Amino acid sequence: MAQKITYTEPEKDDYKSTEFEIIGRVSGNILVYKSDRGDYVVSVYDNAMQLKDRVKLDFLPKKLISVDFINYADKVYMLYQFQRKEAVYSFCATMNGDGKFNDAPVLVDSTRIGYYAKDNNKVYSVEYSEDKSKILVYKINQDKENDNVFYTFLYDSAFHFMNNSRLSLPMESKRHFLSNFTLTNDGDLLFNKLERTNNRDYIVSGSLVIKRAAVDSFETVPMELKTTLLDEVKMKIDNNTHKALVTSFYYRQKRGNVEGLYVSKYDYAAKTLLYEKEVVFSPELKSNARGESSTNAAFNDYFIRKIINTKNGGFILTAESFYTTNRNNQPWNRWNYMYGPYGMYTPYYYSPYSPWYYNPWYNNYSMGTRYNYDNIGVLSVDDDGNLLWSNFIRKNQFDEGNDLYLSYLMVNIGSELRFLYNELERRDFIVTDTGIEPDGTSSRKPTLRNLDKGFTWMPRYGKQISARTVLVPCIYRSYICFAKVDF
Repeated sequence: MAQKITYTEPEKDDYKSTEFEIIGRVSGNILVYKSDRGDYVVSVYDNAMQLKDRVKLDFLPKKLISVDFINYADKVYMLYQFQRKEAVYSFCATMNGDGKFNDAPVLVDSTRIGYYAKDNNKVYSVEYSEDKSKILVYKINQDKENDNVFYTFLYDSAFHFMNNSRLSLPMESKRHFLSNFTLTNDGDLLFNKLERTNNRDYIVSGSLVIKRAAVDSFETVPMELKTTLLDEVKMKIDNNTHKALVTSFYYRQKRGNVEGLYVSKYDYAAKTLLYEKEVVFSPELKSNARGESSTNAAFNDYFIRKIINTKNGGFILTAESFYTTNRNNQPWNRWNYMYGPYGMYTPYYYSPYSPWYYNPWYNNYSMGTRYNYDNIGVLSVDDDGNLLWSNFIRKNQFDEGNDLYLSYLMVNIGSELRFLYNELERRDFIVTDTGIEPDGTSSRKPTLRNLDKGFTWMPRYGKQISARTVLVPCIYRSYICFAKVDF
């Protein structure tokens, strides 16, 4: 059986430029937040993707700095921040499944920043635990010694205030930065403190930093690294075993080839490093991975996208080959600030990482630039850091000027991982569905049903809204629509 697709009808105010955020399924309805030049609405769809209501959010200020949604079975928390005069305010509003707000928004915190910070005024960041039982709102300031001063506000799933903290983390140099902020089900904040080289090409040292829910101090567990140079570091926690996985591609020398996968595992409850090892990529694996590269350079264009915990204590990692070319011979790749300049500090506060796009068109058109998204690598590693199997999904995607329709959406339906992506066929994008079984075998699925002509999908901006359902934005005649796929 092919997968069933249900489309929304185009709404007259949902243009290409409309910003959006897929909230998810709440009280049987499917909610999507939309913003267009200071007008904010929530579209409420039934299970057949028929529009039930379009709720205007009139209480919001005209210009929001950012908004985050945390959805539950019967409610949604909308955490938003805005600037008024010299202060930035963080509020939380509670929405029901009909897109309505019965209670007044609750003030979380406010910060005085001054008028001249209007262009870069994001102060607050939001993290929530895997089971959504804990919500953390936090801000990070810099003192005169360039140390990071944390202000944290912890809430439970009913948005009852639990505690707050003010604590300082030394930053020894401009080369140090923070990433991978994660909140555990117990309310502990975990993140990595890392150090890059002067030219910001590699990570040469780092540590796991733990801030316990009710403790006003940091605990650190150093990474050994030895002679290894690391690429972008990713972290994934396992709440069931209280372990944290830290992984990255690694090199042996500067401007060298990717040699394999660095893997370290921590028991964050006991604050101990369990092991640290290197998974060397064999010539056979590199040969399978390479597209147009040589075998030795096969993984140089791959970037880690997702990490999924497995029941045996290991993990599955997905990585995608990505690079650009342009007429000015200034490609965008590992060696040309693929990750942007680190040390993203504003005069006052900074966000550890920029938020995911609400509007995929924002800053996405580069004349003369060709975007290339190629093979997806899927690697399975066991609890001891040994490579069990690997597989590759073959694709060759490219587009001129923007990459809106490229890359993929991964769907975890439990029994297998499904990958949705566009393939170019006679100048039209056709959505392709490929599955990876738990033993690593892959299978190409039948073409999706109801793939109506005229709808162009943007898979990487989609979201899984239930165990076997995803919502994917599409473009239809310059309007933005949404396709619901049931597996």
